[in-house]
Amino acid sequence: MSSIHLVIIDALNLIRRVHAAQHGEPDVQNTAKVCCQALGKIIKSSQPTHIVAVFDHHGEDRGWRADLLPHYKEGRKPMPEELLAGMDSIQDAFMEMGIDSLLSDGDEADDLVATLALKVASRGQQATIISTDKGYCQLLQPTLMIRDYFQQRWLDSPFIEKEFGVKPEQLADYWGLAGISSSKIPGIPGIGPKAAVELLSTYPNLEAILEADDLPKKWQKKVSENKELALASKQVASLKTDLQLGFNLQDIRYEARD
Repeated sequence: MSSIHLVIIDALNLIRRVHAAQHGEPDVQNTAKVCCQALGKIIKSSQPTHIVAVFDHHGEDRGWRADLLPHYKEGRKPMPEELLAGMDSIQDAFMEMGIDSLLSDGDEADDLVATLALKVASRGQQATIISTDKGYCQLLQPTLMIRDYFQQRWLDSPFIEKEFGVKPEQLADYWGLAGISSSKIPGIPGIGPKAAVELLSTYPNLEAILEADDLPKKWQKKVSENKELALASKQVASLKTDLQLGFNLQDIRYEARD
């Protein structure tokens, strides 16, 4: 089996940032051009054998996470109209570079990205996710890496330990405790980042904390009154990695175009 390097582009993460960074009146054609320049650099530095751009669907359905936490991602700024209208032309520009687009359906794009990356990495092959979204860092392993293109840095284990004070595999537990305010994930009210780190340095995960009978007194009441909220927060912050994929790797093999 020849070696595989799958590069997965978190498409809207890239496109929205490029679009927002334009001076003056943002122009979709210019956004497409700058995104394609970025993708050219990414391809040159990562030398993928396979590549795909994953997009969120734009339906009204807010997905399974909003069923668990009704306020999830509520009040987020919608995509600018002109950008939404230009999505097809951006996807066409990607296609001209040999990069296929995948649209998530009902599940969020990050679950699709996670499923795909893990499928490749679990076979000992290399997968690289291009995104600034630290949520992907819960997937980290030797053959699965996350690259922040804009800051030109790897979101790796040392980065996560420095940024959050926990191991990558504890990130969902950490968010189950401390929440994520930008996504309206509550966590346990009254438990912030510092307390979450302290608890996760004593207990391996959220479930162990919720079941512990030796919790320090200052946290007992908060924890016992918010168990369901904490578990729902952890579940929403966790990535699904078992989606049914309606295609195989052969379909997203990269062949350079002129």
